[in-house]
Amino acid sequence: MKIHLDRDKCISAGTCVAIAPEVFELDQEGKVKMKNENGADDQTILDAAKSCPVLAIELYEDNGRRIFPE
Repeated sequence: MKIHLDRDKCISAGTCVAIAPEVFELDQEGKVKMKNENGADDQTILDAAKSCPVLAIELYEDNGRRIFPE
């Protein structure tokens, strides 16, 4: 799975960090950034993406097909 972060959308809610702290973290500006793309299983990463109130985390299959948001 490929993860794309839209930092312009990020509002620093931090739910992604709460759900997948080994994958995501907030930088000095309070914007999401990647900590370790392989830090959690796919379901945990999907749950973290779904928790974002502004859909700043997009997930794609390796072939480029979008998984989330649909």
